[in-house]
Amino acid sequence: MKNYLLFLFVIPTMVFSNSNNTAYLYAVSEYFNESLEAWSQSVNHDVWDDLLQKHVSEHGHVNYEGFKTDEDKLQDYLNILKTHAPLESWTKNEKLAYWINAYNAFTVKLILDNYPVKSIKDIKNPWDQEFIIIANKTYSLGDIEHKILRKMNEPRIHFAINCASYSCPNLLNVAYKADTLDNQLDVAARHFVNDTSKNTISKDAVEISKIFDWFSGDFKSYGSIIDFLNSYSTIKINTNAKVKYKDYNWSLNK
Repeated sequence: MKNYLLFLFVIPTMVFSNSNNTAYLYAVSEYFNESLEAWSQSVNHDVWDDLLQKHVSEHGHVNYEGFKTDEDKLQDYLNILKTHAPLESWTKNEKLAYWINAYNAFTVKLILDNYPVKSIKDIKNPWDQEFIIIANKTYSLGDIEHKILRKMNEPRIHFAINCASYSCPNLLNVAYKADTLDNQLDVAARHFVNDTSKNTISKDAVEISKIFDWFSGDFKSYGSIIDFLNSYSTIKINTNAKVKYKDYNWSLNK
């Protein structure tokens, strides 16, 4: 980037005295304006979108064998993420979409690097491994979840990021994108809350995912857990309903 700026200022100085170079100067200026604009834009997630549509079912079952055949394409997408870290100028939705997709794509990468496995927990320290390099900075999956996404005050991210396990929210079979993000997060939250394999809900009692226990503070900032559930549940839950938490199934979400 610094080289771009240096070139942008030096070249016009070298040729400014020659009026015949007006067209050349204009072309150089346009080229670097376009380069700067492209550099500042958010990431295009189409490659990830294609992979998800190809290897993830409508119900969130992941074909890891299929992903293995497309590892080069997955790596192409990861390389895009590595060289296009979010900028301060990006909108909140652009940043959220970037980091949600990054978490999910690098989780798939972790599984593929250790495949075949029966569970992500068969991998040593899966959420603490610092194997993600973005703009020369190293991250773990835990870093992305706890130090970035959770600090963006959007509890619905817990239904968008996928830990490659049966009890996790389903991996969406399309990429998250800034212009559709709010609707995508609402759909993800509604689907998870009403998924009877993840939560059992009745008017007077609920047995819900441990996600609501582990990250209770994120949900309670918008009211009680019951308040949050009622925002998405098709069954109206009484405010004094009994709350229990289900055991978590860490089996691979194949």
